[in-house]
Amino acid sequence: MTKSQYRARQVGSKTQEVIDYDHDDSLPGKLLHILIPGGLIALAALGVIILVIYQTWFENQIAQSTGSVLLVILAPFYIGGVFLFSYGYELYNIPRAIRLTAIIVFVTVAAVVIVAVLVFVLGAGGKGSSSSSSSKSSSSSSKSSSKSSSSSSSSSHSNFGSVAVFGGSGGTRTVTHEVVKEKTVEVPVAPRTIDCPFCGRSYVPADNKYACPACGAATPQELIEESQAPKDRSEN
Repeated sequence: MTKSQYRARQVGSKTQEVIDYDHDDSLPGKLLHILIPGGLIALAALGVIILVIYQTWFENQIAQSTGSVLLVILAPFYIGGVFLFSYGYELYNIPRAIRLTAIIVFVTVAAVVIVAVLVFVLGAGGKGSSSSSSSKSSSSSSKSSSKSSSSSSSSSHSNFGSVAVFGGSGGTRTVTHEVVKEKTVEVPVAPRTIDCPFCGRSYVPADNKYACPACGAATPQELIEESQAPKDRSEN
């Protein structure tokens, strides 16, 4: 087992060391054949884990029990991929690979938790502000509508029209135009009396069920219309 000359945080030198080791045919194994697949498996598993967390606890499209089971299933794939990457990155040094795996997994979990909390808090704050702004806008619109209705009602009951103000060098003169509203009152027409064509009795058809109270004959239609027609001024 070849011991690495660089620490894991020295990424540039460490990566060059791994490449040189892989290209040296005198050294056993091929580091890149372990490092690259392990890194791809870890990234794919991490992406699926983040998607499951988002769909479960933010979009509520996956049940929480199902989401928890999926996370338990995906966690070994992510940890295994990180270990394969670390095993090749540390030149087959198992203790250093385990330590690097623990550091990467811990940092990843911490980062995911922090990002999830921030997204949840910011999303809740945005929803609260939008709901409060919508309630404020609705209340302001209701107030403006009530003001407009009150102003329209007051203008409809006003007895004065527009006010014109004329200004000039001689001063200011205000002219107020009074608006006079005329109301038409309909007076009901009193029914007229007619003479029965059969017995000559005078009566009001509407008051006697359209029949002569003397002989009982039905009132003809033309006499009914005559009794309901308004009187001429000459008759008054």
